[in-house]
Amino acid sequence: MYHDQVMVTRRDGLGLVLPVAFAGLLLAGGIFGFFYAWICSTMWGLDAADPRVAIAAMQAMNASVRNAVFAPAFFGTGPVLLLAGVLAARAGAGRAGWAMGLGGVLYLVGGMGLTIMVNVPMNEALALVTVPETTEEAARIWAAYSPRWQVFNTIRTIVSGVVLMLAGYGLYSLRS
Repeated sequence: MYHDQVMVTRRDGLGLVLPVAFAGLLLAGGIFGFFYAWICSTMWGLDAADPRVAIAAMQAMNASVRNAVFAPAFFGTGPVLLLAGVLAARAGAGRAGWAMGLGGVLYLVGGMGLTIMVNVPMNEALALVTVPETTEEAARIWAAYSPRWQVFNTIRTIVSGVVLMLAGYGLYSLRS
């Protein structure tokens, strides 16, 4: 009898869990894709360009990324997955709640937190640089910036990929 009541409660309680969990999955996929694109195309392209062009382009991209299209994935992934985790747990879907909640925490620390603590300060420092006239000076600046920036971008990409997998697993765990 108790088991049947838990299952009925769980099924009834999934009405709000599913859309929030799907939103979390979508946001996690968006932010993973964003970070991943920097790894496999953007930074390689900038590294291959004239370093004066790379500096100016990176400054422009960093200035433009703070926008309403990027903000939901960057700022929303962690909170939405945490909310989905709480809702799932309250609906009796503990495995889904654990996966989505863990994904939310991981993103807040290793995705958003790392970005705010490392990549953003690096971007802000680069924004203050006047693009040098000489290729040699620009190459020195770019060589001091790009490899370190890419290491931390790779870390946040891996973390975001794990977050995406946890969100997917959480949704999978909600199946009847």
